[in-house]
Amino acid sequence: MKKVLLVFISLILNHSQAWTQTNISDSISTAKAKTKRVDFNVMPYINYNRTLDFMFGTIPMMMYKLDKKDTISPKSLSGISAVYTTNKSYFISSFNKWYFKEDNWRAQLFLATGNQNAQFFVDDIDVPDFYDYGTKANMINFILQRKVIKALYAGVGYAYAHYDTKYEDDIEPGSISHTNGLQFNVMYDSRDEVYYPTKGDKIKLRWLNYPTWFGNYINANKMISEYDKYFPMRNGTDVLAARFYGKFGLGNIAFEQQTTIGGNDIRGYSEGKYRGDGLIDLQAEYRYNFGKKMGLVGFVGLATIYGSDTESFNWKLYPGAGAGFRYRAFKTEKFNVGLDAAVGKGDWGLYFRIGEAF
Repeated sequence: MKKVLLVFISLILNHSQAWTQTNISDSISTAKAKTKRVDFNVMPYINYNRTLDFMFGTIPMMMYKLDKKDTISPKSLSGISAVYTTNKSYFISSFNKWYFKEDNWRAQLFLATGNQNAQFFVDDIDVPDFYDYGTKANMINFILQRKVIKALYAGVGYAYAHYDTKYEDDIEPGSISHTNGLQFNVMYDSRDEVYYPTKGDKIKLRWLNYPTWFGNYINANKMISEYDKYFPMRNGTDVLAARFYGKFGLGNIAFEQQTTIGGNDIRGYSEGKYRGDGLIDLQAEYRYNFGKKMGLVGFVGLATIYGSDTESFNWKLYPGAGAGFRYRAFKTEKFNVGLDAAVGKGDWGLYFRIGEAF
């Protein structure tokens, strides 16, 4: 089996979080702030990961209105993430999330290139252990959605990825592969804001198809379901957020298309050890805000996987818990950056955040 571990997809997505959710105004103020058409900020990036070691970088980003006359659409978000690690990995990505035509249309575009020097777990040998590998990858992901009726969106998307992988001690033959995916999605979104919701629901169903006629080596499908619920607390100052997430592999799921416990689902796992054809998890997070620009979060979660090459990993429970700090990145919008620390089953992780986990 070709083994290309794609932990860095989660890493980049955690960094960029172009797929996380929109704005909330500051608490009560006597003077209404003047709204800028473009808010720009540059965030330094410093982090540590058990696989990638120390990470350094910069993330310039901006929030803006595509049409200044559009008072209904949330602000759009664009940015670039450039990160280098002390184990000689690097990642460069561009993330964009656009809202336009009075929020009747939404679009996302994510571009990334990188070289990840990491590890994967092998148990079908005399001495089960982690082995190093290096993967050069290029990715494109585009999604377009149209509002069907109030709060209900439907859309299509395309995802391309190319991988070139080499393994330590030739434990696996090197491989070059690519995937072309078609996506169909439906989303119900009743949140009061998209970057920092305080109430409402987001329910999202996605079907990803990788047909052989579209240039893939094997035919595969994935179904992804998400349900995020938000409860205002302390008279709307704080938020209690809850999440269900399921990713279900159908048919012939290659190693490249498997899912790994870690990242947003669930924090506390950074070694990339637990992976399989599918994953199910539940999470809860309390978001405590103090002052005008700062906040703390505490979170717990529980996950399970199936379809792992290591059968003893299947359908076991994998808990994760941790806490984090948040800082408001823009003056006129409630959009946070921050740092989370979490522990899992025999593992732990640090997570620099752009936006919230969900």
